[in-house]
Amino acid sequence: MIIGGSMFILGLILFYSINSEDNVNLETIKNIGTFVGLTGIGVAVAGILLFLINRNPQPINENYDTK
Repeated sequence: MIIGGSMFILGLILFYSINSEDNVNLETIKNIGTFVGLTGIGVAVAGILLFLINRNPQPINENYDTK
């Protein structure tokens, strides 16, 4: 979750700090910033979902004896 948040912040920095006026290389870096930011959102959401799924595991009942 921390890695996803840092990726999102890095994507925001790359997207908003670069002024790509008629420079193809800077425009490519800006597009990479968009991809990194969106990937960071996905990583953060996956981390949150894994945390919520594994928070309270159900006990396994292995007693199959019948009376």
